[in-house]
Amino acid sequence: MYCNQCEQTAKGIACTTIGVCGKTEAVAGLEDLLTHAVQGLCLIADAGRKVGVVDNTVDRFVCEAIFSCLTNVDFDPSRFVDLIRETVKLRESLKAKVKAAGGTTDFTAAAASFTPADSLTGLEEQGVALNFINTLDANPDLQSLKQITMYGLRGLAAYADHAAILGKEDESVYAFVHEAMATLTSEQGLNELVALALKCGTVNLKAMELLDAGNTGTYGHPVPTPVPLGHIPGKCILVTGHDLKDLAMLLEQTKDKGINIYSHGEMLPCHGYPELKKYSHFYGHFGTAWQNQQKEMPEFPGAILFTTNCIQKPKDSYKDNVFTTGLVGWPDVAHVSGHGAKDFTAVINRALALPSFTDTVDKGSVLVGFARNTVLGVADKVIAAVKSKAIRHFFLVGGCDGAKPGRNYYTEIVEQIPADCMILTLACGKFRFFDKQLGDIGGIPRLLDVGQCNDAYSAIQIAVALAGAFECGVNDLPLSMILSWYEQKAVVILLTLLSLGVKNIHLGPSLPAFITPNVLNVLVENFSIKPVSTPEADLKAILG
Repeated sequence: MYCNQCEQTAKGIACTTIGVCGKTEAVAGLEDLLTHAVQGLCLIADAGRKVGVVDNTVDRFVCEAIFSCLTNVDFDPSRFVDLIRETVKLRESLKAKVKAAGGTTDFTAAAASFTPADSLTGLEEQGVALNFINTLDANPDLQSLKQITMYGLRGLAAYADHAAILGKEDESVYAFVHEAMATLTSEQGLNELVALALKCGTVNLKAMELLDAGNTGTYGHPVPTPVPLGHIPGKCILVTGHDLKDLAMLLEQTKDKGINIYSHGEMLPCHGYPELKKYSHFYGHFGTAWQNQQKEMPEFPGAILFTTNCIQKPKDSYKDNVFTTGLVGWPDVAHVSGHGAKDFTAVINRALALPSFTDTVDKGSVLVGFARNTVLGVADKVIAAVKSKAIRHFFLVGGCDGAKPGRNYYTEIVEQIPADCMILTLACGKFRFFDKQLGDIGGIPRLLDVGQCNDAYSAIQIAVALAGAFECGVNDLPLSMILSWYEQKAVVILLTLLSLGVKNIHLGPSLPAFITPNVLNVLVENFSIKPVSTPEADLKAILG
């Protein structure tokens, strides 16, 4: 086992026996084997496009398979067996179509002719023998750049899959995924690989745009909404992950059942969407970020639904109450299957059979719903406040949360940011400070929750609009980005920002283990990426 794709990887180098996420060596090998197999499918799909052979089933499947390998998504070996076998089946079927159309199908890369073993044990052995990371390139710097793109593709595939679930797809996104996965099987130079990584960021902006259109087109633009942090008496279901459609279906199926629905983790911003908040039983938010679920979920009396990534090993005290759906999975945990319409009867029945909250607990509330429509709706006030110096500076403080020491930095810097500065936040990194009362500037709350990690799209649109209003570039705005990362969605968002030319990003709590010193120098020289230091030193450098 050799896995260094997340921020918490063992000793800051790599997990070699078991993942800090709970991933076993067997699952790690199966993920590597699936990635290898998908590269073979992408070689054929990329060749097919050149002769007009395009298969949407392959397009969707490739994103699902790549997404399944993202940290904290799928820990179920049996699911990977199915994915690996389906990958090879689709490859051979598509190969016949491409060959018939006169396209290239005779590739020398091992991935193009990979044959899976007949048993789970055999597949696990193939995964270990593959030694996947070292197959990317013998040169450490080129391997590092290929890993950056590989992990970026996992984040991109996740957003493309989320968008496709809502009916939003773009041929150019799928074409790039196939092209990039195919390219990673061949020898490339440093400049070509840097360009490929940045293109991954550019294409991800399109994927986030599609997802934004799917979310807002289906559920309306988020509006400022107070969300209770306590609970009320009654049966209950906790929904975590990122998927708005799963939540919407569950809300509709529970509206007359006497069950209250609570959000968890990155589902918090869902309370701001008009078509979701209209359900009166969508009550409030329970808990904080993903890494605290083993502490918090034993205290939740009802059923728990995981809709996408960020699952941890469920403790025995609540494992029987957990359900997964979509691509997320854990061995021996009940799974709600289906594409499109889903039947959540099993989740509902479990909630009805379990105990209720019996009392009312008021823990205050937090505000959500400050995506681009809301913020740009008061842009004139914001611009006037900047010109009058009522607002001195903007900080975007957000990203992934995690358990590794050092993340208290994000709490402390928010606490120390002066009262004449605005703070935008997004993703689960907000849970380090989301419930702090920071006041307002001219009636505008100082802390603005832009949304989920994919709502980096909204943050980018806000920055671009402000730059236009002030007739300057984004890098010239009184705006500083202080980002935390954990997994591959954060990697691809960083690539998106770099592809837009954004500089001086403060990144932490530690730099990726898969970035070599030489590659880091390239990023520093071209984009002035800075590791976070201390809140005091960073604020002094930013504000003077």
